[in-house]
Amino acid sequence: MAERLVVIGGDAAGMSAASQARRRRPAEELSIVAFERGRFTSYSACGIPYWVGGLVDDRDDLIARPPEVFRDDYEIDVRTRHEVVDIDLDRREVVAVALDEGRREVREPFDQLVYATGAVPVQPPWATSGVTGVFGVQTLDDGDALHAWLDRDPAPKRAVVVGGGYIGVEMAEAMVNRGLAVTLVERGPQPMSTVDPDMGALVTDRLSGLGIDVRTGLAVTGLDHRDGVVAAVVTDSEPIPADIVVLGLGIKPNTTLARTARLPLGPTGGVRVDLRMRVVGLPGVWAAGDCVESVHRVSGQPVHIPLGTHANKQGRVAGINIGGGYATFPGVIGTAVTRVCDLEVARTGLLSTEADAAGFSFVTATVESTNRAGYFPGADFMTIKLLAERGTGRLLGAQIVGKSEAAKRIDALAVALWNNMTVEEMVGLDLGYAPPYAPVWDPVLIAARKAVDALGVK
Repeated sequence: MAERLVVIGGDAAGMSAASQARRRRPAEELSIVAFERGRFTSYSACGIPYWVGGLVDDRDDLIARPPEVFRDDYEIDVRTRHEVVDIDLDRREVVAVALDEGRREVREPFDQLVYATGAVPVQPPWATSGVTGVFGVQTLDDGDALHAWLDRDPAPKRAVVVGGGYIGVEMAEAMVNRGLAVTLVERGPQPMSTVDPDMGALVTDRLSGLGIDVRTGLAVTGLDHRDGVVAAVVTDSEPIPADIVVLGLGIKPNTTLARTARLPLGPTGGVRVDLRMRVVGLPGVWAAGDCVESVHRVSGQPVHIPLGTHANKQGRVAGINIGGGYATFPGVIGTAVTRVCDLEVARTGLLSTEADAAGFSFVTATVESTNRAGYFPGADFMTIKLLAERGTGRLLGAQIVGKSEAAKRIDALAVALWNNMTVEEMVGLDLGYAPPYAPVWDPVLIAARKAVDALGVK
């Protein structure tokens, strides 16, 4: 009789795990059932703002593999619109309900289980009051609902985005691209707290340049509505009119089911797993993706950094191990990029506050340079900031804000960080040079030189 694998969650981590397990074990050895609450599998949630904003024409362009591909080509029994509501570890079965069939109950036994439920948007109480026109942006179903609201007649004219993280600034730009008047409300001193304040100030300037009304230091306390439809966002200062509200307050691990089933959770709220993505202390139970916590390779601390890159890698590791191979997930360093119109924002490693919290003594170095030789057409600015450990000179973190071709330079810095390079070693990196692509001293090398100077290295 075939061993049975049940996967909870049909996006990046879950379907990567299922696919890798299938590649190593045929259906007669391993039967695979995957439950997905929504209608879609293996899609790019990161692409939703670009579809909503009109840069991507078709929603289905965001889908890498639809359910029928997994069913027909991989022999994986994908059951969309099925929500798992209980995990019985003693009986080794999950309980799901068929959402389009009157919540008909389905019980599925398992020998191996992959918990890949992803993350959920942070929603304050006022966002769950039943007022329509308020949207999180976490799943493709969420994006579908938001897109439909924007397409309604009469179309909304005023948007309020609450929260200025990656999703918040991307959705603010998407609303501008759709022709709406946009207000971005951020409780902190500036949007983009994912970079240091001096770098985030550059982002704030660009958002304002797009015509976005950026309001910082403002807390949202409620909603005003007209016949159950949002009409304004209530703040601790004054109400802001709104025909649509988008939440950009961040996300948290989707662990409601894990808590009920007594899966171990770490200090970040994510499921605790070992290097092979096994849930700690529970044989045959695996977890991957935005619902788990990882280890930061620089600070050594547990972190929750939800990104599709990590989810795919973690799912792949789990699937290889389930399929009889051997793989480990080595941790994260927090590399991330985004774009606000023509402004690119990137980071890797630790921010200043994070380096302080981890107990490092460090210096910072900030430089302004250009993406190409200064005389070459299209040359534009970028600002790079590095953090280096005192004493050792080891790179601890890097941030970049700039125009065209700025953000992907973070990859060179991420590789240096991953391999524990010092800023002095980085000065000698053999990076590519030609006037259309870089100055003779690349901005990465200039920043490294300045960091060496800040450390007092001779």
